[in-house]
Parts: sequence; structure tokens; C-alpha cells
Amino acid sequence: MQFKITDQVRRLGVRGAFAILEGLHNRTYHPEFESYRRELTARLERELAPGFVDTDPILCGFRELHDAVGRSNRRFPSSAEALVNLFQRKSFVPVINPLVDVYNCASLETRLSLGAHDLARVTGDITLRIIDGSERFVPLGKSEPEPISAGEYGYVDDSGEVLCRLEHRQCEKTKLTAETTAAFYIIQGNARTGHDMLEQALRRLVGLTQRFCGGEERQFWIVD
Repeated sequence: MQFKITDQVRRLGVRGAFAILEGLHNRTYHPEFESYRRELTARLERELAPGFVDTDPILCGFRELHDAVGRSNRRFPSSAEALVNLFQRKSFVPVINPLVDVYNCASLETRLSLGAHDLARVTGDITLRIIDGSERFVPLGKSEPEPISAGEYGYVDDSGEVLCRLEHRQCEKTKLTAETTAAFYIIQGNARTGHDMLEQALRRLVGLTQRFCGGEERQFWIVD
């Protein structure tokens, strides 16, 4: 699988690091993961004070991206902002499955928008491009497609399926399950996130994933 990002999306200020990991294990939790989650929760309770979302430059950068394509930040918050808001309300990291929990933890640490897609369910290559309105998007947790408007950016495979809308919502088709053994990881930033930040976040995500879910990095891209 190859990953491509169009010049039009680059000009908007979309930045990111992307990787393929294989040999993953997603059936059971590593015995040390809960200890890591508790330590992270305690640290985030200190760091994510009231008003954090409004002033954090990385989260502001995502809102600027959405303004640039005419999408409401109230309706389409970045996944990173949504996670921070959830944590501030409930002081916990959602429990989904080991791989998803790991990248959600990494997203809270970095405030970058992270996601992953089961490679076995991706058709052909993935292109981050401007949506023209002909694509199909079935949001995570849904069984029917929902309309998606031309003009916003999205990750689209060769079948025309939108795998991730903006960095707001992933699709049902490529979600990670207990059977997932290989995944395409998205670590998306914006004009406020430089090369070093993206590379450090990539190394952090790969390190956490290998520690708790195994796997080997096969390929990566950094777009800055």
C-alpha cells in the first residue's frame, strides 16, 4: 500500500506522520498497560486544566484548518479535541481495544489527531485529498453511509471509501478489531506542528504500540 497527499491539501496546512505496522496483537491487554494508563491519567489531570482547549496551539491549529474548508468546529471537532474534552469531563481514557486505547493515549499526550486502519480492509492505496462529493462514508459505529460534502479533506482509498473525514471521524470499514494484525497509522497535525514534533510523536506511538501490542514498523512517511 502507498500513501499520497495532494498539493492542495498540503497548502491548507495539513501536516502529519504516517506509518504501517505489521505483526500486531489486539486480542488481549498487556499486563503493564493498566499501570501506564493510570500514570497517564494522573499526569493529564494536572496538565489539562480548564481553558486548555481554547489556548493550546495544536488544538487551535485544527480549528484553523476547519475554518479554511468551511466546516463548523462545534460540529466537526478534531478527534484530539474531542478526546481532551471527554477527559476533562470524566478523567478517563476510553476503553475500546488494546490498539485503539494505545493510540488514544498517545493522542492525549501529544494533542495530535491519531487514528489507525486495518490494512486487510483497505482497498488499494490511500490518498489524503479534497473530497468531491462522489465518495462513500460510513462513520464508525454506523451501518449506512452519510452524505459528505465537497470541499473538505479526507483519507480515501482506491474504492472511493472515505476512511477518515477531516481528522474528525473514522469509518466503520477499516476499524481495528481483534483480528487486526497490520494497520496504517495516521498522526495528523497542522500548520502549527513541525517536523520534530511529528517525528517524536511517531516514535512515541510506535514505541507504545510495540511495548503493549507487538508489531514491526514496515514503512513510514512524514509530511511537513
